[in-house]
Amino acid sequence: MLTRAENRLQNLWDDARAAGMGEAEKLLYRSNLLGSDKRITNYGGGNTSAKVMETDPLTGGQVEVLWVKGSGGDVGSIKMDGFATLYMEKLHALKGKYRGVDFEDEMVGYLPHCTFNLNARAASIDTPLHAYVPRKHVDHMHPDAIIAIAASKNSKALTQEIFGNEIGWLPWKKPGYELGLWLEKFCKENPEAKGVVLESHGLFTWDDDAKACYELTLEIIQKAMDWFADRTAGQAGFGGAVHESLPAAERRAVAARLMPAIRGFVSGNQHMVGHFEDSEAVLEFVNAKDMRALAALGTSCPDHFLRTKIRPLVIDFDPAQGNVDAVLEGLADQIAAYREDYAAYYARCKHADSPAMRDPNAVVYLVPGVGMITFAKDKATARISGEFYVNAINVMRGASAVSEYVGLPEQEAFDIEYWLLEEAKLQRMPRPKSMAGRVALVTGGAGGIGMATAERYLAEGACVMLADINAEALETAQDALTGRHGRDVVRSVEMNVTDEAAVERAYAELAVEYGGIDILVSNAGIASSAPVEETTLALWQKNMDILSTGYFLVSREAFKVMRAQGMGGSVVFVASKNGLAASPNASAYCTAKASEIHLARCLALEGAGAGIRVNVVNPDAVLRGSKIWEGEWLEQRASTYGTDKDGLEEMYRQRSLLKRSVLPEDIAEAAYFLASDRSAKSTGNIINVDAGNKEAFTR
Repeated sequence: MLTRAENRLQNLWDDARAAGMGEAEKLLYRSNLLGSDKRITNYGGGNTSAKVMETDPLTGGQVEVLWVKGSGGDVGSIKMDGFATLYMEKLHALKGKYRGVDFEDEMVGYLPHCTFNLNARAASIDTPLHAYVPRKHVDHMHPDAIIAIAASKNSKALTQEIFGNEIGWLPWKKPGYELGLWLEKFCKENPEAKGVVLESHGLFTWDDDAKACYELTLEIIQKAMDWFADRTAGQAGFGGAVHESLPAAERRAVAARLMPAIRGFVSGNQHMVGHFEDSEAVLEFVNAKDMRALAALGTSCPDHFLRTKIRPLVIDFDPAQGNVDAVLEGLADQIAAYREDYAAYYARCKHADSPAMRDPNAVVYLVPGVGMITFAKDKATARISGEFYVNAINVMRGASAVSEYVGLPEQEAFDIEYWLLEEAKLQRMPRPKSMAGRVALVTGGAGGIGMATAERYLAEGACVMLADINAEALETAQDALTGRHGRDVVRSVEMNVTDEAAVERAYAELAVEYGGIDILVSNAGIASSAPVEETTLALWQKNMDILSTGYFLVSREAFKVMRAQGMGGSVVFVASKNGLAASPNASAYCTAKASEIHLARCLALEGAGAGIRVNVVNPDAVLRGSKIWEGEWLEQRASTYGTDKDGLEEMYRQRSLLKRSVLPEDIAEAAYFLASDRSAKSTGNIINVDAGNKEAFTR
C-alpha cells in the first residue's frame, strides 16, 4: 500500500558491481533495479535512457548516442538488446522536420533514420522525451504515489506542496514529439529542477550520473510515499467499507463459479484466459462505499487503461446474501450492457480514420466481498492487467484521500486507446499460436505421456494444469515445465481420479487459476498382469476404479464446466491397444481399457450438441518415461512373453508392423491433433499409435 511509510524503497545500487561498467551497462543495471520494485513502476511501464559517447562505425569518430528502452520492453527484465540506439545529432535535426502538433505522429516515421549502428530495436514513442532533456541520464517511472498526485484535481498545487521547486509540473499531453519539446522547454527555463510530474501520467527525473539518477528517482518517490502516509494516517479508504470480505476459501469458490461463465461470454472472438486476485488492496476497494463511483470515472495513466480498458465491470454480487445463482442468471444482461456502453463510447469519440472497434468486453471484473477477475488473450496479459488495475486502485485511494480523483477525459482516453500508432504496434504482433488461449487439464500429468502431452500443448500456447496422485513427481514435472515455458502457463494439482471430491476441487482450482477448461486429457492410469484365476477382486476393482470410474469422474466435471462456458471443448482419452485387442494375463486391465473406449463413444454422442468433441488415442508399449512400466507390470509382461526387461522393448518393436518403438512424444502428437482445431470435425474417433497392430485395427 502506498500509505505505509515504513515499507521503504531500498537502494540496491552496488558500487563494486557497477565499477567496471560502461555507461550503457550502467543504464541496463539501473533499469533492472528500478523495474524490480512494482512500487516504482509497473510491468512494461516507464522507460530509461542514457546519452553515451560511442565510436561511429563509419567515421571512427566519437558521437553522442541516445540509449533508450525500445518499444514494448520492460525495464525490469530488459537486456542490452532491448535498447534502441540513436544519433543525438540526428534527433536534434528532427526539429527541422516538425510541422506542428497536428502532425506529430509522423515524427515516429523519422526515428529509424536516426538509428545508430544498424540497431534493429524499434524506438518507442517516448524517445523524444528522453532525447530533449539536456541531461545524460533520464528515468521515466509510473509509481503509484506519484500518479496519485498526477491524477488529483489540484495536482499542480500538490506537486508544489510536496516537492517545492525541486520537481516541476506539466499539464496532460499525450506522449509524443510535442511533449518532448515541452520537456526541453521546461528544462531550459528551470535549470535547477531535478524532474517533473506529468499530469495524469507519471514522473521524469534526471541527472548526469547514472547512480545519482537512480538514487534521485528513489528519493522523489519515497518523499511522495511518506507525504501520503502522513496525510492519510488513520483514514478509511474509499469512504469506508459497506461489504465484508468472504473467507478466503469462499472467495475462491465464488470465483470458480463466476469465471467459466464470464469466460464463455467474453471469448466470442478468441479464447480468453482468466486471472483472480483477492489481495488486501483489491478487497478494500471492492468492498468500499465509493467503489462504484470511482470505478466509473475510469483510470488515469495511459499505461493503466491500455491494459484494463477505460473502466471495469462491477458484478452485482452481494456477499452478505451469497447470491451467486442470481448473479449467474443476470450475467448475460450485465455483460451486454457493458458492451453497449463501450460501443457508445466508441461512437462518441471515434475519428474518421479511427481503427475499427475492438473487443467491447470488459477486461476487469470487480466482485464485492470476493476480489477482482481479469480476462485477456493469455495468462500473462490477464495477470498483468490485474496488476495494472491494482496500480489504479492505489492511485484512486491516494488521490481521493487528499484531493479529488480525476480520470482521464473520455476523448483523451479514446485517442490513446485507438491511437493509430498503437494500432500499428498491434498489427505487428506475431500471429497467435494454434492453442493460444486454450486451457488444458492433463491427468497422469507427471508421467511420460502426460508430460509429453503437456509439453506439446504448452509449445502451442496453451495453459496446462497437471493432475497426478504422486505429489513428489508432480512437483518435479511442474518445475521442469515451468523452467521451459514460464510460471504463468503451468499449474499442478494433486488429485486422485477415483475421489469424487478431489476431482471437483481440482476443477474449481482450474477455474480460479485460468477461468475454465477447453481440453481434458484423461491419461491417469495403472497396469496389472495376472491370469484370471489369480486376479483378485481387489485388483479387478482397482483397475475399474482408476481406468473406468476415474475417466468418468474427470469427464463429468469437464462437461459441467464446458457447458457453463458454452464454448465447446475437446476430451481426449489415452486408452490402450488392449482396449481393442485382448492380451493374455491382463483381463482386468484390458476390460477397463475397453470400458474407457466405450465411455468415450457415449460422451461423444452427449457432447456433440454442445460442441464438445471426445476422441481416443490408443498407445501400445510406450516404455520410455512411463510410470506404469517402472514396477511389477514390467516384470509381469516380460514373464508373460518369455523375455527379460531389456528384451521387452525390442520384442514389442519387432511385433509391430512398422518395427518401430512408440514414444511418449508420439502419443502427445496424436493428443495435440485431437485437441486442436485441426480435428475440429472429428468426434467419437480412435487413433492407434502402436506402430501397427492388426488385432487392434478399428475396422
